[in-house]
Amino acid sequence: MIKKVMEDYKVLLRSIPAATVSLFIVSVIMMNLLANKELISLPYLALDCGFVVSWVSFLCQDMICKRFGAKASIKISILALLVNLAVSLCFWLCSLTPGMWGAYYDTGMIEVNTALNTTIGGTWYVVFGSSLAMLTSAVVNSTLNQSLGRMLKKNNFASFAFRSYVSTGIGQFIDNLVFAIVVSHTFFGWTWVQVLMCSLTGAIAELLCEVFLSPVGYKVVRSWERENVGAEYLERHATA
Repeated sequence: MIKKVMEDYKVLLRSIPAATVSLFIVSVIMMNLLANKELISLPYLALDCGFVVSWVSFLCQDMICKRFGAKASIKISILALLVNLAVSLCFWLCSLTPGMWGAYYDTGMIEVNTALNTTIGGTWYVVFGSSLAMLTSAVVNSTLNQSLGRMLKKNNFASFAFRSYVSTGIGQFIDNLVFAIVVSHTFFGWTWVQVLMCSLTGAIAELLCEVFLSPVGYKVVRSWERENVGAEYLERHATA
């Protein structure tokens, strides 16, 4: 069973253009690191700096899902999650080392070094909450995207936009909601009204970012189709 899964991953990673997979993984790592800083903090709208790249992972999911299917999108999401956990572990271990950060020598304040170690090292419940939120939203987004795609007969931008916007909007809401429940409500004392409203308004803001660049994503996917990119993976699953 494990051997079959690993072989399938090998074929999938050979099939999806490396730039897309790399962009996906980098966006996930950046999203979780930048989440340590607030961007907007209002009663019913809370965004951290991870917002500036969070929509990239959903656009990549939608592109992969359109060409390779929901299972492929979920598999790449799991890979990105595992890489992010490995990076988080590396950051945590580095934060335990006795050396000083460059910023310490600029300020001479040990508090700056401590703050940077805390930020880079991360907090276990934040890493857990973000990982659970990403995994849940990836399954919801990819499954819904493919289900909507099967209902649409035309292969044009309108169809791509419809399936992407609906699945991303709901997926982003689930992502925000799970994180808000696990982390913000439990550890930061958010009320349930804040949890729901910030999850909704945050999802809308993130969806608008994807809407802006979705035409680029559509053109990339269409080029994959014209050039028969990923034929090995698609043939493998067509005969499975």
